[in-house]
Amino acid sequence: MTSRRTFPPRARRLSRLAALGAAAALAVGLGAAVDPAPAAAAPVCAGAGQPARLVGSVPGAALESLTVDAGGRLYTTDLITGRVYRLARPGAPAVPIARVPGGSGAGALAWTPSGTLLVGYGADPRVFVGDALRHASIARLDVNTRALRPWVSGLSAANGMDVSARGNIYATNDFGNLIGRVSPAGAVQAAWGALPSANGAVLGRGDGWLYVSRTFVNPGVSRISTANPRVVQNLLNVGAPSTPDGLTLDSRDRPIVPFNATGEIVRVTSPGSYCVLAAGLPTSSVVSYGRGNRGFSAGRLFRAGFDGRIYEIPGGFDAGATAAVPGR
Repeated sequence: MTSRRTFPPRARRLSRLAALGAAAALAVGLGAAVDPAPAAAAPVCAGAGQPARLVGSVPGAALESLTVDAGGRLYTTDLITGRVYRLARPGAPAVPIARVPGGSGAGALAWTPSGTLLVGYGADPRVFVGDALRHASIARLDVNTRALRPWVSGLSAANGMDVSARGNIYATNDFGNLIGRVSPAGAVQAAWGALPSANGAVLGRGDGWLYVSRTFVNPGVSRISTANPRVVQNLLNVGAPSTPDGLTLDSRDRPIVPFNATGEIVRVTSPGSYCVLAAGLPTSSVVSYGRGNRGFSAGRLFRAGFDGRIYEIPGGFDAGATAAVPGR
């Protein structure tokens, strides 16, 4: 039900969407070297396959992240303008509530144990040099007052981000190798872990594993031990040009992953296997479950993309699933 959209030319347009094709083309060669072929056509998940339902949009935006607060309000970031938007409920207009320093490159969103919304930024052309610059930062956003305050810097990137119950923050870089960790006090460990093209970030129950997509290099899904980041388990290989992007977990800690290039939203059912929840959604950048009992409520699965649109994925409904929050 979705068609590709062409953005009007902009002098300040962030290059990530335009560069996605070039980066993916490079990744095809890299991925083919380590992963011989894409997985065979996957089945539709039981009870899934329904058309996605449009629930919001930010015209002209390239949406990078998505999360939901306890009141069922949805938050998303725009790579192009650097704005953070809030939607009060499905169908409501997207209201800008903050803008990251520099005015572009807003990235991942994640909640702290105290309820502050963390906003990653620095998702701009500098990411193309990988881990060399470590220019990315995290700001704190009070969603009630809309006050955004820069907090820490020195990360390779913050394209994916999640926070443990103890307040440790994990941040990924899909154009590099490094995975960063930030302590609750703000101590930055930019090279806590390493996994080529790790993207998205979501902690499993108990915070023992950090789940990530591998977007460009050896595309698929992995999980990393938070006790020892050298311990990495490969959950899925899909090959190029699927470009898995920002993922979430269902109530059974099964990864739900958007394939940016092919337009599928999938569920990893067991190591090496997945099924399809929805199709026809190219440029999908992130998925998240809702939260609370109203608005973008718990159990419902939502997708945002570089097309500026937000969809509900009915086939992904899971009554016990919720947006990533510390200690969930």
